[in-house]
Amino acid sequence: MLDVIGLTPAEEELYRCLLQLTTARIDELVRRLHRPREQVVAQVEALRGKGLVQRSDNDPDAPLRPTAPDVALGGTLLRRQEDLESARRLVTQLAEEYRSGLRRHHVDHLVEVITGARVLRDRLRDLQNSARTEVLWFCRANPLAMAGPENVEEFDALARGVSYRAIYERDLLLEPGALADLAKGVAAGEQARVLDRLPVRLAIVDARTAICPLVPDRDGGEPSAAVIGRSQLLDALLALFESHWRVATRLRLDNPLTVAAPESRRPEPADHPGDGYQPDADEARLLSLFVAGVPDKSIASQLGVSRRTVQRRIADLMAAAGVDTRPGLAFQVARRGWL
Repeated sequence: MLDVIGLTPAEEELYRCLLQLTTARIDELVRRLHRPREQVVAQVEALRGKGLVQRSDNDPDAPLRPTAPDVALGGTLLRRQEDLESARRLVTQLAEEYRSGLRRHHVDHLVEVITGARVLRDRLRDLQNSARTEVLWFCRANPLAMAGPENVEEFDALARGVSYRAIYERDLLLEPGALADLAKGVAAGEQARVLDRLPVRLAIVDARTAICPLVPDRDGGEPSAAVIGRSQLLDALLALFESHWRVATRLRLDNPLTVAAPESRRPEPADHPGDGYQPDADEARLLSLFVAGVPDKSIASQLGVSRRTVQRRIADLMAAAGVDTRPGLAFQVARRGWL
């Protein structure tokens, strides 16, 4: 496998032999490897040139010692990785130019139909790997092709500066472990919001390509989806996303919920709606789930606290907002800008 960085199998075998011996002369390597002396000498010189073997002095018969491979080959590996990344970006650019040319001359290339969960999953991964600016998601419950924990490409994209905005269906938050998974994305830089219901599943990358399933979830069978290039149809999907983003509730998942609020932070009843109380990070996280319509039992389960703790914290916040009903608390959360 090391031939990808310029190390031949014969050189690798010689180097491994030297690792076992820790030190050896040319003649000993010739005996152990059963190779002609001139061949071993040439391979030793090749390994010296790559920084994997050293001599104690300039004497050709001096003992040979191996050097650390990660030090000697680390730079080569990094350069090869950079070359591969540059090649990947170039292939992505050429593929986009190819599709753009087809779209200009053939209307039927504006929409490509793909079928099968694996094909859909691979295309979603390819698009995220090629993303340069922003990825938008409509995430409905019961994913068709890729569950949240499987989407490792998001973290790579976030690490290289790609923005992620995702709107989640409320029912998705009720699935076991869903909030913990969402919290990892938010901690990495994802902007997350929630709505009671989303009209479709949707992914849009760099405002240039969208993927949208073609048949309702209830129809069963293999999923099929449309891959949509730059067009008025894509503009309509972008507008659909932005209209839902404006009315969606922000999810605050960047800090864990504590079991109980410190007494010094416990909200005091407010005399009027203008009081200046501001919830801390734990309370803001609880409120974001409360406003999103997540039931107390599910909030408690997802956050690892008791249902009674959730109810007590909500009651404290109602007192701070000067209301005695949950709808009143939701109204005050919006009015006071607590989220």
